[in-house]
Amino acid sequence: MTAIEGEKEIEMAIASGIQLTTVFFQREIVNQRILDILEKKYHSIEFIALSKELFSKITYRESTGGIIGVAETKLKKLYDIILPNNPLIIVIEGVEKPGNLGAILRTADAAKVDAVICCELATDLYNPNIIRSSLGTVFTVPVAIASNNETMEWILNNKIKSFCTNLHNAKDYFNQDFRQGSAIIVGTEATGVSEEWIKFSDANIKIPMLGEIDSMNVSVATAILVYEAVRQRMSI
Repeated sequence: MTAIEGEKEIEMAIASGIQLTTVFFQREIVNQRILDILEKKYHSIEFIALSKELFSKITYRESTGGIIGVAETKLKKLYDIILPNNPLIIVIEGVEKPGNLGAILRTADAAKVDAVICCELATDLYNPNIIRSSLGTVFTVPVAIASNNETMEWILNNKIKSFCTNLHNAKDYFNQDFRQGSAIIVGTEATGVSEEWIKFSDANIKIPMLGEIDSMNVSVATAILVYEAVRQRMSI
């Protein structure tokens, strides 16, 4: 079971087919419209009104809009992902900061990425901070949890070309062809992707660092790479 805080996040979950079982709300500030939508969609849902004091004790964040939903969620596996022809996917290895993962999911939703695969994930996919920082797109993007080896085998079986972010022995990302089925592989800011991904990938890519630093936030880097792929695909 997962707690979903906030009106927008709950609406995203509803649109994605997530089954809500219980709703806690603070009557003074909740939007009646969202309660009406939930009551109409889920006939067996339980609504529980709480006082301001009690509601504040069960919330994880301050700006909830006075509503928290409890939902039945299930982690997807690789075999649950249905890919179109010529897919674009993101593989995230070991990202441990919920804010970074949430921001990557927002990019994936905005760019209409076909899947996000989380390998060796160091946090709970439905962590309240991920739900919040993703603005609920954790529910709209096809996300699967898998090991590195499982994902590599899946990529090979689906004939997807892999592009691994790496500063060494790599070519600039804008000189690569992402118009085919492509997987963009990113890792943590501290250590980057593991050696096994570097050896596995068809090509290692980098974003030119023209200033004093040698890396950037992983969610920003992912957005740059994904939108280059989108740009190329729009010309097909």
